[in-house]
Amino acid sequence: MDGDFRGRRIETRQDEGIAGWRPQTRAVRGGLRRSDFEETSEALFLTSGYVYRSAEEAEAAFTGELDRFQYSRFSNPTVSTFEDRLAALEGAEACRATATGMAAVFYSLLALLRAGDRVVAARQLFGSCHYIISDLLPRFGIESELVDGLDLEAWKKALSRPTKAVLFETPSNPMLDIVDIKAVVDLAHAAGAKVVLDNAFATPILQRPIEWGVDVVVHSATKYIDGQGRTLGGAVLGSKSYIIDQLQPITRNTGPAISPFNAWVLLKGLETLALRVERHSANAARVADALAGHPAVARVLYPGRKDHPQHALATRQMPAGSGGIVGFELKAGKWAAFETLNRLKLIDISNNLGDAKSLVTHPATTTHKRIGEAERARLGISDGLVRLSVGLEDPDDIIDDLVQALAG
Repeated sequence: MDGDFRGRRIETRQDEGIAGWRPQTRAVRGGLRRSDFEETSEALFLTSGYVYRSAEEAEAAFTGELDRFQYSRFSNPTVSTFEDRLAALEGAEACRATATGMAAVFYSLLALLRAGDRVVAARQLFGSCHYIISDLLPRFGIESELVDGLDLEAWKKALSRPTKAVLFETPSNPMLDIVDIKAVVDLAHAAGAKVVLDNAFATPILQRPIEWGVDVVVHSATKYIDGQGRTLGGAVLGSKSYIIDQLQPITRNTGPAISPFNAWVLLKGLETLALRVERHSANAARVADALAGHPAVARVLYPGRKDHPQHALATRQMPAGSGGIVGFELKAGKWAAFETLNRLKLIDISNNLGDAKSLVTHPATTTHKRIGEAERARLGISDGLVRLSVGLEDPDDIIDDLVQALAG
């Protein structure tokens, strides 16, 4: 009964026809590994290290002559399964998981940049990403420039100078701006820059950036990939040469490793991702329409609505749905936003998103507070703006809770 796999890597056992599998099948079957016990559910390998049959075998592992697990800071069977499955779903050659989504963003850029290099990023960034571009990378001697992600002329001007990397997110957090992926990729590649795109809001179910020419995709797996607010995690995806030759030496030696348990939770999250994202999108569309007609609401931000400024582009880039995030701005500003949040009974106040439970936050005083009032004004993040992560509850109950809260 004992399965002896001490001295070798567990083999990946899956159909060679994976290239023809559709997304939902990849999310359930991609990267499947089974030990000699032939378990149905993926095994959880809670181990920090691995043993060798001989000193010679250990030497061969560290010289690279033998492909096997050495230390869980480098790789782990459970983590590798998660990485291979997400890569299959995203359409990437390779993936490396990280402890958090922000670690994924930072290390994806660090692998591309050196002192003296230059990075150009869209202004429409999550607060912590804004900090990495504006404050952190310049400490390493890396020049950075922020542009309006919606302005192709601004991209063209910024990329007229030597640039090594480009970063943007679409849809953006929290304004749900849609960046023209193909246009920016073409401009970046013409300038010799690699493109990094944060795909956390859309997930690979709604948007596969590599198909649009993006070089590197990053995820906060904490959000929709987990989908139930249980754990933290991130992922960086790209070509094998980028992952193995550029990213891996840095992550291996500095240690932003995800725990095997967290990777296992995220792995199981992938199995239901398509079903959840479909429901999130459907619920969000209903909620956005209901909010649009409310007298207390100045405007609603949702890419799936025809009144969204980039609706046509969103439909082209995300034909299967617009995701589960809705933004809405209250006419009476911060006071009305706080009053509405405090009157909610079903929806919880939280700076997280992508949960099965509906969550709401006030970006100006939480997730985007640090970027300052002037930058928030430039991005359109007013004191009346509310970001709603629409969950998996009955949409009528979500709408009823919003209506009663807005009535105040």
